[in-house]
Amino acid sequence: MKIGFLGLGGMGAAMAANLIKAGHQVVVWNRSPAAAEPLVALGAVAATTPVQAFDVELVISMLADDTSTRAVLLDSGALASAKAGLVHLSMATLSTALVTELVELHREQGVEFVAAPVFGRTDVAAAGKLNILVAGPEAAIAKAQPVLDVLGQKTWPLGDDPLRAVAVKIAGNFMIASAIEAMGESTALVKTYGVAPGEFMEIMGNTLFNAPVYRNYGALIAEQRFDPAAFRLVLGLKDVGLALSAGQEQRVPLPFASVLRDNLLEAIAHGDGDLDWSALSQVALRKSGQL
Repeated sequence: MKIGFLGLGGMGAAMAANLIKAGHQVVVWNRSPAAAEPLVALGAVAATTPVQAFDVELVISMLADDTSTRAVLLDSGALASAKAGLVHLSMATLSTALVTELVELHREQGVEFVAAPVFGRTDVAAAGKLNILVAGPEAAIAKAQPVLDVLGQKTWPLGDDPLRAVAVKIAGNFMIASAIEAMGESTALVKTYGVAPGEFMEIMGNTLFNAPVYRNYGALIAEQRFDPAAFRLVLGLKDVGLALSAGQEQRVPLPFASVLRDNLLEAIAHGDGDLDWSALSQVALRKSGQL
């Protein structure tokens, strides 16, 4: 299948590489052209504009945020250039407000919009083991399924309303951020009683919280291994902001999201914005005078 891929950050580059290796013809575009070079070496075609990347059978966008998505899809004229019947997999974490707008604009253009955000870090993406949340027109999802099967270990269907997948992704990331904050506060507490963070997280990860989020992030927190970042703290702030905005739209209070936002802002003010978002755990150490 001829596939366009826009956004070649850590996640996007790994996903596009897997599609090339699976035998698809992939047209890649990135704001910084150098990011496309390793993929071209694998067999991709580098587009010079987003419009070129939309001249395909199926296009995937994996862009950082609402602002970049609006610029690449709308301001560039890419969506306006798309042929009717094109399937667009939007795999980034976007706001419910922007997705609502995109659904309508795609409908007007005759393009099928499928929300397909993912759970998994860059290493999971490289292994083709993402969990993919999918919602959109049934026929469009069926057309995209062979592509989704390359990218992920499981596709989680959530119906025909793209906002359902978006809401699950936003809520899931809110839960991850909450877990990181809880681990940070808990390790700060036990450390004052002479319990090493690594010892504490080993116990928790093998008893009450035997789950990937706690095991993986617990190890990063215990070892203070925040660089290089698999997911930057500034993006965590963006995602918590998406949760707060979604909650406000539906009149759902999210008081702990406000705590997370403030602690993430404090971490960024301290210079930790480009570290892995597990560095949020450092805020509790600083507040308790241990750092």
